[in-house]
Amino acid sequence: MAFTVTKDSIIGDILDYDSSVADIFFGMGMHCVGCPASRGETIEEAAAVHGVDWAPIVAELRARIK
Repeated sequence: MAFTVTKDSIIGDILDYDSSVADIFFGMGMHCVGCPASRGETIEEAAAVHGVDWAPIVAELRARIK
């Protein structure tokens, strides 16, 4: 089964699958990707907290995680 990123994907699960995408989260202003709260958030939740649109983040993650 392929790993698929959606707005409902948990950030911790994404980082566990491919830690090289951490820079994408840093780019959205999420500098504490290792803290327990952020690792349990969905992309949509984290984007809302950081005041960014989740759609470009999902698109960038999908492009990097093939």
